[in-house]
Amino acid sequence: MVLKLEHVTKRFGSFTAVNDLSLSIPESEMFGFLGANGAGKTTTFRMILGLLDPSDGKVTWDGKPINYETSHIIGYLPEERGLYPKLKVRDQLIYLARLRGMNKQDAAEELEKWLTRFGNPEYMDKKVEELSKGNQQKIQFIAAVLHKPKLLILDEPFSGLDPVNVELLKEAVLELKEQGTTIVFSSHRMEHVEEMCEHLCIMHKGSPVVHGSLKEIKRAFGKKNLIIHADFDLEDIKNYPGVKKAKQTPEGVHLQIEGEYVAEKLLKDIVGKGFIRKFVLEEPSLNDIFIEKVGASYE
Repeated sequence: MVLKLEHVTKRFGSFTAVNDLSLSIPESEMFGFLGANGAGKTTTFRMILGLLDPSDGKVTWDGKPINYETSHIIGYLPEERGLYPKLKVRDQLIYLARLRGMNKQDAAEELEKWLTRFGNPEYMDKKVEELSKGNQQKIQFIAAVLHKPKLLILDEPFSGLDPVNVELLKEAVLELKEQGTTIVFSSHRMEHVEEMCEHLCIMHKGSPVVHGSLKEIKRAFGKKNLIIHADFDLEDIKNYPGVKKAKQTPEGVHLQIEGEYVAEKLLKDIVGKGFIRKFVLEEPSLNDIFIEKVGASYE
């Protein structure tokens, strides 16, 4: 069961929203989409869902086109939340699950299980408008997963949630992946993609600028981050050969360096100058890579 996008392009008049995107996402994989607003993420999701037809290229699931016949195997959490405010949670979610081919009793049991898991069984008979924004989002998430989809599309699933609910949702998403669901999600929060995804694609103005496994992307980037805290002045280190970027912090400096050899040389040069409290070499963060490739910070 592979989700495949082959040379997918979407044009709206003279504007190209997605340009020649090719991806292959295997079963039980968690795939991350990154990109600033307008990068083409949501348009890509809508083509995967069959809500928009590509101008060129094709989208397939298990070698077959995605259409109304495959809708029962797909779950979707849109960025613009779309529940009916006046309806009770129970009525609304059971109705949506039945549209996806579930029977009423199974849907009610599954809904109860999810609400209990999220610590809100009493929401069953509440109207959506009576819930806080964060809790409405949890209900919207349950609506996307209630019918046990094989392919789950999550557009900004964690936006607007407090840290406790982010953890709750993250656990649920990871568990679904373990159970075999293929999950594609976009997030404004780099650390979520970094933490949860093995493969990712960074979109910029409709085109993929980085695409592949997280490990390989980091390795190919080459640069490393070096954190030094010391009891002596580190001002001169900013101009050290091989230092690409430097930021002074109250405790010391954060450097972006060309490679490990720079750290090795630097340590030899400063080791006699005084007490070094911390000398840590880290992989580049996804944010570093994003800024380099897209030329702007994500937030």
